[in-house]
Formats: sequence, C-alpha cells, structure tokens
Amino acid sequence: MTTTSNRPSHVVSIVDGEGDNATWTEIGALWPHKDGKGYNLSLKAVPLTGRLVIRTRKEQSEKEGA
Repeated sequence: MTTTSNRPSHVVSIVDGEGDNATWTEIGALWPHKDGKGYNLSLKAVPLTGRLVIRTRKEQSEKEGA
C-alpha cells in the first residue's frame, strides 16, 4: 500500500436523514496514492442504509473551532 502520509486526507461517513436532522457517523478514511492516480479506502463498517459521504479531513484545530 503506497500512500503520501500516515494520516488520511479524507474521512468517510454514513449519513442518515437530511439537513439538520441528519446523523453523521464516521466509518472510515481515505488516503491518496503518491502518484495521484488512486486512493486507498479503509472502512470500519459497511452501511446497509443511508449514503456514504467522503469529505476532506479537518485538522484538530479546525474541529475545535467549528
């Protein structure tokens, strides 16, 4: 497995519901390959319902400010 960093670039979440009533559960992470042509995906769970959302990972200081 070849990645650019030990830290993932994105988080993977399952989202149930819409808008303010949505429930987000983080279930994995995504790392880009060094050559920029692909990704490694690691999931802790596989959802049976809802939708998968992949978002850029926030640094700890950004999470505290949000």
